[in-house]
Amino acid sequence: MRVLGFAAAAVGVAAAAVAGLGFVIARRLTAPVTGRAYDLVVRDIVRHADEEAVVLDRTARTTAPGLYNLWLEGGGWVRLGTIVAEDAATVTRIVTAVIPDGSLHRGDRASWSGVYFRDPADAGVAAEEVVVDTPVGPASAWLIPGAGGDGDHWAIHIHGLGSSRAGTLRGVQVASEAGLTSLVVTYRNDGEGPTVGSGRSTLGATETDDVRAALRFALLRGARRITLFGWSMGAAIALQLAADAEFDGVVDRLVLDSPVLDWQATINANCARAGLPSWSGVFARPWLQNRSLARVAGLSSKVPLDEFGWLKRTSERSVPTLILHGVEDESAPFEIARRLGELRPRGARLAAFHATHTLSWNVDPIRWRSVVESCLTGSHDVWVSAPDHA
Repeated sequence: MRVLGFAAAAVGVAAAAVAGLGFVIARRLTAPVTGRAYDLVVRDIVRHADEEAVVLDRTARTTAPGLYNLWLEGGGWVRLGTIVAEDAATVTRIVTAVIPDGSLHRGDRASWSGVYFRDPADAGVAAEEVVVDTPVGPASAWLIPGAGGDGDHWAIHIHGLGSSRAGTLRGVQVASEAGLTSLVVTYRNDGEGPTVGSGRSTLGATETDDVRAALRFALLRGARRITLFGWSMGAAIALQLAADAEFDGVVDRLVLDSPVLDWQATINANCARAGLPSWSGVFARPWLQNRSLARVAGLSSKVPLDEFGWLKRTSERSVPTLILHGVEDESAPFEIARRLGELRPRGARLAAFHATHTLSWNVDPIRWRSVVESCLTGSHDVWVSAPDHA
C-alpha cells in the first residue's frame, strides 16, 4: 500500500509539473506587448571608404545579410546595410541613414529590428490616419492611396504578434506602386489598437473580428476587390477572413509572409527555440483551448487552435495565395508552408528565401518586391505556378 501511495504521489507531482509547464508556455505565447529590449551597444563609429559604418557585437542577428534598422534608446533610428568587416567578437556594417541626423553616438544602446520603415512618410508614401470601428472600440489605421489606381482595389495589411503596423510598410510600398489603396490596420492588444482585458493576445481568435471590421470599412469606402497582406499571425487572420462567406467574391488573393499555418506546429517550434523539447508545446493546448483554463491563464477568450490548422482545411473555399517564407524560420516552420504548397499546387505559390521569421524582405528586398509585384499585377495563370525553391 505504501508503494502505491508513493506512486500516486509521484504521478500527482508529474501531472502538476506538466500542467505548470503548459501554463507557463501559454502565458509566454500570449503575453501583452512590451517595450523594445535595447540589448545592443554601439561599440564604435568608423569610416569605410567614403561611408559611415557602425561596429556592433557579433550575434546571429547582426551577421545576417540584408537591410535592417537599429532603433536607438534615445529615440532615433539607424538604417544598416552591407557587412564590411567582422571578427570573432564584432561586426561592422555600413550606415545608410541616421534619423534624425547626428543622433548616433558611440556607446548608444540600441534594438535590432527588421522593421525597416518607421512610418508611412519614411517609406515614401502619403497616409491619412483613420479610425476603424471594431467590436471593442476604435482602432487607428493608415489609409494610403495607390499610385494611379482607380480606388476599387484595396490591400489590407495585417501585422503579426508582437510586431507593429510599421512592419507591414515593406509590403505597402509594392501595393501602392501597383495602384492599390492600402489600409494598414491595428487590432486589440497589439500596443496600438484597443486594449481589452489583461492585454493578452488570443492568437488571432478575437483579433480576426477587428480586421473583419477593417474589410467592412474598405467596402464602405468603395473597395470592390481586396488583397490581404498578412505577416506571421496576421497571415493566420487573413486566412480566416478569406474563408469567411461574407467576403466571397471580395477577397481576391492573399500575400502571406512567414505565415502561421498551424498553431500547434508554431508553438512546438517556439518551444524548441526556447530550449525546451518541441513536444512540450502540447501541454499548452488545454490552457488555450479550454474556456475555463484560458481565463485562468488571463485570456479573454479560448483559442480554437484546430481552426488555424490549414493543412487540414485545404478543401475549403480558397483564393490564390502567395507565400513568402524563410527556410531558416524557427518560429513558423517552413516545412508547413512547403506541404501546403504541395497540397494546393494550383492555388498557392511558395517563394522561399534564406531568411528567418518575417525577414525575407530584409534579406532580398529586390526579389521579394518582384515576386509580390508579379502577384499583384500579373494574371492568375502566371503566378499560381509550382513552388519556388531557394
